[in-house]
Amino acid sequence: MLALSKSDHILAIVDPVTLKVIAKVPVGNDPHEVIASADGKTAYVSITGGGRSHEIDVIDLVAQKRLPDIDTRPLIGPHGLDFAGGKLYFSAEGAKAVGRYDPATGKLDWSMGTGQDRTHMVYVTRDEKNIYTTNVNAGTVSLLTDTLLPQGPPPPGAPMQQGPPPTGAGGPPPMGGPRREWIQTVIPVSRGSEGFDVSPDGKQLWTAAADDGKIAIIDLPTRKLVTTLDAKAIGANRLKFTPDGKRVLVSSLRSGDFFVFDATSHIEIKRLNISHGGAGILIDADGSRAFVGCTGDNYVAIIDLKKLEVTGHLDIGGGPDGLAWAVKP
Repeated sequence: MLALSKSDHILAIVDPVTLKVIAKVPVGNDPHEVIASADGKTAYVSITGGGRSHEIDVIDLVAQKRLPDIDTRPLIGPHGLDFAGGKLYFSAEGAKAVGRYDPATGKLDWSMGTGQDRTHMVYVTRDEKNIYTTNVNAGTVSLLTDTLLPQGPPPPGAPMQQGPPPTGAGGPPPMGGPRREWIQTVIPVSRGSEGFDVSPDGKQLWTAAADDGKIAIIDLPTRKLVTTLDAKAIGANRLKFTPDGKRVLVSSLRSGDFFVFDATSHIEIKRLNISHGGAGILIDADGSRAFVGCTGDNYVAIIDLKKLEVTGHLDIGGGPDGLAWAVKP
């Protein structure tokens, strides 16, 4: 398990069985989110800096040491992270954009602006055809889709290219052929919506709003907001589906409450007060435990999801926040 300490500026590497901290690796000031590469050898930590930083830290999880940082400029304020197709995707709050870094080439190889204030968390489908983000201050969700669009006929008198281009040829598509373009659908939700997750079947996106405590549910096939729950989760910070898709967990950074909702009935099952402020949520693959970074109390709360009770606390450093799993290489 990977756990970030915002106050101590470290990444803690934790054995999920013994719950012992194996190592602590220094990272930059104001670390927010962490993600591991698919092979479990590398971790990436976003250094947000209030939307002004341009740094993502890279940690060798095998040697347990920090590697040279990624400079994300001109995409400033990196925050949300996801890893798909061997590449690192990140949101850039200050640039109102999402970007992609290729570890193989050591370069940023793609980006797209959202035009929405404070693009915050990011989720990438495994086929890399869809990217979802929450835009906190705009109160919107961006659905970005990689699409082939018909180009239409060429203007009168323009030469027509006959047949496909030679193998390996670059350049624009033939006149009249389709073009590849990312299409954005912007869906209004409550202001302060930041934590979100996609249901395991890929059909719904749920996001919780800190400002009014409401949960917006978006139907992804139709790209429409289908309902808004008055969940009263004021201060909502993070939201996660359990692996079986039956429950939705929400942490509140303001009240320290931990909410459990039924994903089908939308009814609140349980509300636990676990701290003075809950942030990052991580769930065991078998759905038995949840870990919540309790920033204000300097511990990670351990919650039994069968009994729905707190069973312990884990000390990883001051101000715990972002959490992630890494497979053992």
